Amino acid sequence: MAPNLRLIQALLLAISSLCSSSGVVAVVGVNWGTTASRPLPPPKVVELLKSNNITKVKLFDADPNALQSLSGSNIYVTVGIPNSMLRSLNSSKKAAETWVHDNLTRYFSDSRTGVRIEECGFFSGGIEGFGHVGFPVLVVSLQSRYVAVGNEPFLQDYGGQFDQFVVGAAINIQTALTAANLANKVRVVVPCSSDTFASESGLPSKGHFRPDINKTMIELLTFLNKQRSPFVANISPFLTYRKNKNITLGFTLFKESAHSLNDSHKTYHNSFDLTYDTLVTSLSTAGFPEMEIVVGQIGWPTDGAANATSSIAEIFMKGLTDHLYAKSGTPLRPRNPPTEIYVFSLLDEDQRSIVTGNFERHWGIFTFDGQAKYPVDFGQGLKTLVNAQNVDYLASKWCVLNNNMDLSNASASALDACSVADCSAMFPGGSCFNLTWPGNISYAFNSYFQQHDQRADSCNFGGLGLITKVDPSMENCRFAVGLQTSVSCTLHGSFLIYWILLLTAAISLRL
Repeated sequence: MAPNLRLIQALLLAISSLCSSSGVVAVVGVNWGTTASRPLPPPKVVELLKSNNITKVKLFDADPNALQSLSGSNIYVTVGIPNSMLRSLNSSKKAAETWVHDNLTRYFSDSRTGVRIEECGFFSGGIEGFGHVGFPVLVVSLQSRYVAVGNEPFLQDYGGQFDQFVVGAAINIQTALTAANLANKVRVVVPCSSDTFASESGLPSKGHFRPDINKTMIELLTFLNKQRSPFVANISPFLTYRKNKNITLGFTLFKESAHSLNDSHKTYHNSFDLTYDTLVTSLSTAGFPEMEIVVGQIGWPTDGAANATSSIAEIFMKGLTDHLYAKSGTPLRPRNPPTEIYVFSLLDEDQRSIVTGNFERHWGIFTFDGQAKYPVDFGQGLKTLVNAQNVDYLASKWCVLNNNMDLSNASASALDACSVADCSAMFPGGSCFNLTWPGNISYAFNSYFQQHDQRADSCNFGGLGLITKVDPSMENCRFAVGLQTSVSCTLHGSFLIYWILLLTAAISLRL
C-alpha cells in the first residue's frame, strides 16, 4: 500500500522546520586561532576537535596546514580572510578569483574527503510512490561553508582604515564564488564587533549602528540580505562587564539572583540578551528586522585579569549553553535563539596583542597544549572535555633565576624576556601574580627559554639563568614546557615578521 501523501507532506514540513531559526537547537562551534609562538600542530588540533564532538570550527585565515588537516574530518569550516587583504580584494576581481581558487576550490569536494560545512537545503530526489518532491529537509550530505571577509573590520580601534574596502571585497568574493560554481554552497559573511552597534542609554530598544559607519552598514546589510547570509556578531559579555559599571557580574553570568533590567515592557535577566537585542533593534532600525544572527565569537578568559578564572569561565559557559539549548530566545526574539555560536576560543594564544588586557592570551577552553580547563556542553550534555593525546613536548626542564649570582640586573633581564615571551599571567589578577620577586624573574626566564626551543643560550641572561629539571610550578601558577614543533613551518609569515621585530627590540634594549 502506498503511504498517505498528506502524511508524508506533513512529515517533510515538520523536518524542514528544523532548518528554520525558530526550531533549531543552537550549534556550538569554536574559533581556532593560531597567534601562538609554538601552536599545537593542526593534525593534533583536529584530533582534539573530533574527540570532543566539536562539529563546527571558524578560522581566521585559510592556512593550508589547517585546511589540509580538516579535510575528511567531517568538521564544518568557516574560512577567514584577514583584514590586511581587504584593500586588494576590494580593488581587484582577479585577486578575489585567485583567493577563491587557492583557498576554496582546491579544498572543496563533494566527496567525504572535502572540507565542508553542513547546512539545511532542499531535497529534490524521489520518494517511492510519489516521484519528485520539493520540500525543504535536512540534508546531511549537503556541503557548504562560510567565507568570513575580514574579522571585526569596523572595530573603532582600527580608526576606519578598513571601512571603505569591506563591502567591495565581499562583493568581489561573492562574484568569484559564482564564477567557481560555489555560490550555492558558500555564503559570504563579515564578522562584526559589538562596538559596531550601540545604545547610549544601555537599553536595547535604543540600539543603532554607529553613525560613522551607518551608511556602510546599510550597504553591507543589503548585500547580506540579497545573498541570504546572516549577520555575524562577536559578543563579549566579559568586556561589557569590565567597561560598564552598571552591569554586575551576576547579571553577566546568567545568575537567577541577579537584578533584572526592564526596557519597554521587556525584562532582561542577563548581559547576553541585552547585547543581542541591542543588535536586533539596530538591524530593525536599519530596515532588516528579520535578518538571521550568528554569534561569531563569545567566551570568557581564564587568566590575566580579575574574574578571569577557569571556575568563573565554567559558570559563564554553562549559563550560556543552558540558555541557548532551552530555546527561549531573547525578549525581542522569543523562542528564536541564534542558530550558531562560536566559542572564543579553542586554545590559548601566547602572542595575541595585550593592548586590551593580559587576558587576551587566555580565552581558550583548552590550554595552549590542548589540556581542558573546564567542562563545556557542545550538545551532548555537560561533560569533561577530552585532552589532546600524545602531545610532543620539549624535554622536562626549565630555566630559573640563579640565586647565587649578582641579582642587580635581574629585573631588567626579566623585562627583556617579557618583551618577547608571554608574561601575562604575572600581572594583577593573573594566576602567577602572587609569586615572589625571584619567582617572577624565573617565570619570565622560563617563558623565554621554552619559546626558544630550550636552547642553552636562551637561558643565559648574563649568567643569571639556570637550567633545572625540577619543576618550579607552584599552586595555580604553571611553569610550562614548550611544544616540540617547528616554528618556521607553523608560524604565519606576518606573525613571524612581528616576532622578529619584537626580538630585535628586545636585543636593542640590552645594547
